[in-house]
Amino acid sequence: MLNLPNKLTLARILLIPVFIAMVEMSFTGHYLWAMIVFAVASFTDYLDGYLARKWGMVTDFGKFADPLADKILTTTAFIYLVKMGLCHPVVLVIIIVREFAVSGVRMIAAGSPQGKVIAANMWGKVKTVLQMVSIIVVFAMLGSNVEYSTTNLVSQVLMWAVGAATLISGVQYLWGNRQYFNTAK
Repeated sequence: MLNLPNKLTLARILLIPVFIAMVEMSFTGHYLWAMIVFAVASFTDYLDGYLARKWGMVTDFGKFADPLADKILTTTAFIYLVKMGLCHPVVLVIIIVREFAVSGVRMIAAGSPQGKVIAANMWGKVKTVLQMVSIIVVFAMLGSNVEYSTTNLVSQVLMWAVGAATLISGVQYLWGNRQYFNTAK
C-alpha cells in the first residue's frame, strides 16, 4: 500500500495529462487552467518530500518516482513552450541532456559496490524550483491580458536563466560525483 507522500507523487504524474489537455484546448482561459494544474502538480513536489521526511516515510519508490514525475512534468511544459516559440530549443536540449546525464550517474552509483543513492543537491533543487516558477509565470502571462511581446521577452529571459541554472546544476552534479565514473562496468 502506498503512503501519502507516494500518493502525492502519483497524483503529480496523473496531473500531467490534465495539464496537456488544458494547453491543447482552445477555450477562453485554458492557459490559466493549465497554469493552475501545473502549479498544483508542482506543489505536490514540495509536499510529498516534506511529508516523507517529516513522517519518516521515505521509500525507494519515492526516491525513484518523485524525480521522475518532476522531469516528466517540467519537460512536458518546456516542449510546449518551445512549440509556442517561448523557449529556445537549446534550453530544452540543455534540460534533457542534464536529466539523462544525472540519471545515468545515479544508475552508476546505485550499481556501484556501495550501492549509493545520490540525493538531490541544493543546485538541483534551485534548478527545479526555477523551472517550475518560470513555467507558472509564463502560463499565467499567456492566460492574462499581457501583450504577447512582453510575454515573449519575459519568457526568453526566464528560459535562459533556467538553462543556465540547469547547466550549472548538471556540471556541479557530474563533477561532484565523478568518482562513480570509474566504477561503471
